[in-house]
Amino acid sequence: MDAPPDWVSLNDDALLEKRISQLGLQLADSKLQPLIQQLYAELSQKRLVFHPPCHVGDEWFVPVGVPAIFIPFFLVHDRLRQLERRLMLEVEGDTPEWFMKLIRHEAAHAYAYAYQVFRKRAWQRVFGRSSAEGTPSFYRPRPYSRSFVVHLDDWYAQSHPDEDFAETFAVWLTPDLDWRTRYRRWKALHKLEYVDALMRSLAGQPPPALPAYRVKDLDCLNVKLRTYYARKRKQHEDEFPDFYDNDLRQLFAASADVAGRIRASVYLKRHRRQLLEAVYQWTNERKYRVHTLLARLIDRCDELGLFIKAYDPRQNFQVAAYITTLIMNHLFTGKFKRTK
Repeated sequence: MDAPPDWVSLNDDALLEKRISQLGLQLADSKLQPLIQQLYAELSQKRLVFHPPCHVGDEWFVPVGVPAIFIPFFLVHDRLRQLERRLMLEVEGDTPEWFMKLIRHEAAHAYAYAYQVFRKRAWQRVFGRSSAEGTPSFYRPRPYSRSFVVHLDDWYAQSHPDEDFAETFAVWLTPDLDWRTRYRRWKALHKLEYVDALMRSLAGQPPPALPAYRVKDLDCLNVKLRTYYARKRKQHEDEFPDFYDNDLRQLFAASADVAGRIRASVYLKRHRRQLLEAVYQWTNERKYRVHTLLARLIDRCDELGLFIKAYDPRQNFQVAAYITTLIMNHLFTGKFKRTK
């Protein structure tokens, strides 16, 4: 058995000084390889002969025009998963089930580029016109719409025609999923039937021509871990304007004459984990974003000198409801709070 790399034993501060490209990460030597082979087996079961090559990258993605799947570097080694979890509170694709959902989705994008299926008029009639523009950062999903399949979180199929196809393909490819029954009486069934017919037409056919590419030009790994996480955490942060102040004053309104009152910031710190898990469970928002919002609420409560009744059974519900509302507003509008 090979000895672990030297960087595995480094503490977090020392590890963060390492460039990702110098860690020697290989998919072939990792626990991910059997899962990649599972994807290939699922494609072969459908008589699809193109197996998208997989590479280590900075996140889950398929480069525009390149039929190859890039898998986040932090999934390759347990030490990097540990670091990712500490800094971002979760690891996207951490379980085999989650990993397979993500890689099936990315395989759809690879197939779209390999066979140029988005150029077909029938594809455009079913999913809409693709474009050079990527998936928008924010979109307004309709949670109860039956025109789209539900595969990844946040009703991702509704974000862009390319993602609608990718989500539909992923559902279609998932083993032991009876999609005809699952989506009976849904408009999305028409999309699944189209993907089924399209993929049957590609059975046994290799892609006509695949573009050449260099992995190092696409993987975005020539950066220190410290820089990578500084950028990533910044992406999940939002400005905290003072128009929250009125809300906070109403929520934490214990006056000086209330017996046994405590600082609102102390209350939020005491219940942080419960609030984080509750809000995450019902919104599926990134834990880091919820954590960041809570931290800013705590700081702002201190700045405003707000207090709360020490024992109020309604308080947990009210605070959780308020934070959930902020998070859902963010999901639907890209802002934590609607403005008039």
